[in-house]
Amino acid sequence: MELKDFTKEIERCSACSYCKWIPFDHVKSIRYAKNCPSIDYHNFNSYSARGRYLTSRSILRDQVELTEEVMDIAHTCLSCGACDVSCKISRYNLEPLEMTRALKAELVNKGVYPEAQKVLLANLKKELNIFGESRKKRGDWARDLKLKDLSKEKAPVVFHAGCSYSYDEKLSGTVRTAVKILQNAQVDFGIMADSEMCCGARIHSMGHVGEFEKLAKANIKAWEKAGVTTIVTACADGYHGFKRLYPELGANFEVYHIVEYIDMLLKEGKLQFTKEVPLTVTYHDPCHLGRLGEPYEAWDGEEKKFKNQIVVHSPRKPRYNGVKGIYDEPRNILASIPGVKLQEMERIREFSYCCGAGGGAKESYPEYSQWVARERLQEAADTGAEVLVTACPWCKTNFSGSQEEQDSMQVMDILDLVQQAL
Repeated sequence: MELKDFTKEIERCSACSYCKWIPFDHVKSIRYAKNCPSIDYHNFNSYSARGRYLTSRSILRDQVELTEEVMDIAHTCLSCGACDVSCKISRYNLEPLEMTRALKAELVNKGVYPEAQKVLLANLKKELNIFGESRKKRGDWARDLKLKDLSKEKAPVVFHAGCSYSYDEKLSGTVRTAVKILQNAQVDFGIMADSEMCCGARIHSMGHVGEFEKLAKANIKAWEKAGVTTIVTACADGYHGFKRLYPELGANFEVYHIVEYIDMLLKEGKLQFTKEVPLTVTYHDPCHLGRLGEPYEAWDGEEKKFKNQIVVHSPRKPRYNGVKGIYDEPRNILASIPGVKLQEMERIREFSYCCGAGGGAKESYPEYSQWVARERLQEAADTGAEVLVTACPWCKTNFSGSQEEQDSMQVMDILDLVQQAL
């Protein structure tokens, strides 16, 4: 949808400010009651979902110049979806996340977006990854694992490593654990090796919709050619892209995050943890695996008004309020590891606070991104846990890069704990 398609919705926002907080009946303390990192950091209404509705209205009415400040208002949105969940649960059925994405796309189409994103796009066009690393080295992490190369062979399951796991040497051990688990479970799968491409979900969250669609369609075509029916990934961004965004472009694959697969193998008795890992941990729900990990639901209907006042949709429109995300599976895994004790943070599941890496903010606004990470790390430290566990490479990297992290607590991918327990 384009920004102009949100004209009526923009007028319906009542400035209730629920978009700035987790639902009040879930608040445990004022310290951790907020849900939007953008307004939490900038402390000005324009940087909230409500403020972005107002900014969008001004743009549509041609009442504002597209200055750097307007650019910042849009692009400091992490696309984490916390405002979206609070809006739907607390009061209205508005779409602040989709509206803000449309706002970003509107600015991108007019050439108004951070300079850092231009570098990412150049890297993407040249090497099919935002890091600018050689596409010929994409599959190096798996060279000795004797995996099927689905650019040459066929298999019903493709394992999509993703850009971070493919190129960050600090994460290569994590992704190797994932594929070894699939191998031991005798899953008939393969990888695209050097032909694997970026999922495009990150640039989609930055408003570069056209570039996203090119990547998505190319991935879909490659998988169909390889006979793929199921996608497994360890990347939360990729999971959101494949589960929620790709179906809009005609994709028809089963999609699993690796934690879903591991949980399934544990329940079927095909995987057992034999080693004790004596740690007190807390778990961070990645935005794209949790509240943004809900499956896509097609809708073809129209908006009506009941008694010329109450807006309704016919037929009923899907309501993405975060509750169908991936929450239990990682917690089931932690509960199955001998010696691990889970201490929950105050903001969890669909009300989780973002790590700060999303929406292009990590690249375009690094100081802000790291501030968000430190806020979450403090919340994790307040649980008394020794280790912050997550299931997203972007979350792990952003937490690990925080200036204060080194002196506070360890950050681990859940797959690293799994490896220790096997």
